[in-house]
Amino acid sequence: MSGDEHVAGVWFQVTDLPVVEGRGCTVVTADGTEYLDFTSGIAVTSTGHCHPKVVAAIRDQAGRFIHSQVNCYRNPIVGELADRLATITPESIDQFFFSNSGAEATEAAVKLARQVSGRPNVIVMDGSFHGRTMLTMAMTTSKTGYRAGYQPLPAGIFVAPFPRAFEWGCNEADASRRALAGLRHLLASQTAPDETAAIVIEPVLGEGGYIPAPDAYLHALRDLCDETGILLVADEVQAGFGRTGRLFAVDHSGVRPDVMVMAKGIASGFPIAAIGASSDLMGKWPRGSHGGTYGGNPIGCAAALATIDVLTDDGVIANAAARGDQLLAALGAVQRSHPGLADVRGRGLMVATEFVAPDGTPDAATVARVIETARTEHRVLFMNCGTYGNIVRWMPPLVVTADEIYRAVAAFAAAL
Repeated sequence: MSGDEHVAGVWFQVTDLPVVEGRGCTVVTADGTEYLDFTSGIAVTSTGHCHPKVVAAIRDQAGRFIHSQVNCYRNPIVGELADRLATITPESIDQFFFSNSGAEATEAAVKLARQVSGRPNVIVMDGSFHGRTMLTMAMTTSKTGYRAGYQPLPAGIFVAPFPRAFEWGCNEADASRRALAGLRHLLASQTAPDETAAIVIEPVLGEGGYIPAPDAYLHALRDLCDETGILLVADEVQAGFGRTGRLFAVDHSGVRPDVMVMAKGIASGFPIAAIGASSDLMGKWPRGSHGGTYGGNPIGCAAALATIDVLTDDGVIANAAARGDQLLAALGAVQRSHPGLADVRGRGLMVATEFVAPDGTPDAATVARVIETARTEHRVLFMNCGTYGNIVRWMPPLVVTADEIYRAVAAFAAAL
């Protein structure tokens, strides 16, 4: 196998495993060792590694048309994917723009919001992660490591508190009221409503700790945006496409965003992303004011269409909800034997186990040891998250079986 001497070393590595193939929830290294993968390539392989229906769609499309650049000509599959997305996204979303990654799509959402509102500023949440480009780094507040060395970052980004019931030691209702009060103070003190284009929120905070936003808080955001003319942008990059046991995380609350950002699980690992908005909003976006060479790539569209079919027709989303309930219950039993496992939370297969030291501080050291031990002794792969790295996040492929859930929890408990 080729060495890495010509590969840039800037990537952080969870493991150094030389994987050569994957099937379902399993990845295989060059020496034939199998690992149970509860990282899903950071919540991307929604239908598992190399789902046969997705593989078949990619192969078929690759033999027809690989690159149909949308400015030059329009392959019908772009419209097919847009039509399909219109049937599964909230009613407020019915037109789509395609790009390559979550960061690109997030930037597109901000560009759309600024164009149609004529307002310059954007509000994000404390603990957010939106990408690695200059603008999305400015919007990312989950860790300084994502931003260090790149200042000055683009201006016009303001940070509101995300409701954190566990961290604040209160219930969700009180956390929602506290966070909303902080947001209103921000609008009164730093960025007035008439200069704020959008509020961008992950309905389940991702890198910041796998914290679901309370439904009441999302409804309050919707009401505030309706009062002020600010656009509500839901970043569903990590939480979307069945990850939380519903097609999208906002479906749990019924809140309708003005703009939705989609990527990761949309195509089971093929790089494609999208933003969705109403035809009214999209119609105000000046023609030619945004674009991209690879947006709406035919192979990506084929992979996304096949992924959506698998998710909706093969019971995968229902499986994610059921396996999520199983996972939360099993982890709750582990928690009762380990006081340092201070919180178990999540929706569907987007679950967090947060560790706190006896003095109440975040316990990243235990998390690091648990992840390493699970990999080396039990061949189960996990990742951490959170500002302090003290959270093990559970994000297996949505096709995970009950037996695989039990195996992963057993490895986690044994590592503890």
